[in-house]
Amino acid sequence: MESSSSLLLRHSYLNPKFGKRPSISYPLMRNSRKCKPTRICSNKMYVPGFGEASPEAKAAKHLHDFFTYVAVRIVSAQLESYNPEAYMELREFLDTNSASDGDKFCAALMRRSSRHMNLALRILEVRSAYCKNDFEWDNLQRLAFKNVDGSNTKLMREYVLETSHVETDSDK
Repeated sequence: MESSSSLLLRHSYLNPKFGKRPSISYPLMRNSRKCKPTRICSNKMYVPGFGEASPEAKAAKHLHDFFTYVAVRIVSAQLESYNPEAYMELREFLDTNSASDGDKFCAALMRRSSRHMNLALRILEVRSAYCKNDFEWDNLQRLAFKNVDGSNTKLMREYVLETSHVETDSDK
């Protein structure tokens, strides 16, 4: 047998004279009606001008290319000590091809020759290993926070000194 409160709730939910839905308030859903229906509700800043990609996606792409650069440096240093011929081939390839787009660089290296294919595979392997195992993600976040805060403080201090005409110790 149903309790009277569950019967009343079910009855009020289904009965049109009680309104479309019962009025139940959830703390996390208070502002849900304020958001536009096409935009995901979030407490984060909206960043215009990035098209379909978020700023984080853009940063990830730059990190991806940077990891390729780091992998090329690691492989190059390894080859220099134990395979000078392959080292010279990689250096010559780097002289004619930019590593600014990591995937484009690796694709071109793979297609050069079978020896270059092995170098490219090694770079891909090192890139993945470095990203997953050796890159210090928490240190990146800490340094980014520190750099932004330090830069903001420096710029604000310089502006205040310029505009306030306060004598500093070096002016005396």
